[in-house]
Amino acid sequence: MGTGQRRPAGRPREFDADEALERALMVFWEHGYEGASLAALTGAMGISTTSMYGAFGNKEELFRKALERYTEGPSAYLERAVEEPTALGVVTALFAGVVRTTTRPAGPHGCLGVQGALATGDSSRGARDILVAWRDNGYSRLRERFGRAVDEGDLPPDADPAVLARYVTAVGYGMAVQAASGVCRDELQAVADAAVRAWPPR
Repeated sequence: MGTGQRRPAGRPREFDADEALERALMVFWEHGYEGASLAALTGAMGISTTSMYGAFGNKEELFRKALERYTEGPSAYLERAVEEPTALGVVTALFAGVVRTTTRPAGPHGCLGVQGALATGDSSRGARDILVAWRDNGYSRLRERFGRAVDEGDLPPDADPAVLARYVTAVGYGMAVQAASGVCRDELQAVADAAVRAWPPR
């Protein structure tokens, strides 16, 4: 039966890296960093552990890439919000984005950037540090934007941009935690509306 021809060597399974990363993002978003096992990640991505390491690096690097995708996708409302012409518009758009993203009909509730690594052991310190830096960056963007609003007269001269940025992030992250606990969109929107009503007048 031999023909003298050798069978070609098996090739690694090809996969769509973009789709695989999107699936990994969903696993991290739903289960957090430590709760997302390699088996759950590779199963959702439809690839082997070897392929995952080859394409994305280790679990921490995969998480970093998933967070970048989250920032550019579901969490991109922050970048859009800071472009609003007034500080009140920034806050209104930001809270609308939080409510919309954390209560999506399909997919995980809550915020990957808040819940991803809040409770982790020493072995997950890298992921925790990644998310601390991610949250600090969001705070810094708001503080800078509110500082500009003070300079432009859009906020009162005695307004403290740092305190306002910390207030907004605290409310936003709090709503995200509530969303993950099952609080509905209407209730969270009511919280957002109350926070906006308390915003300093010009």
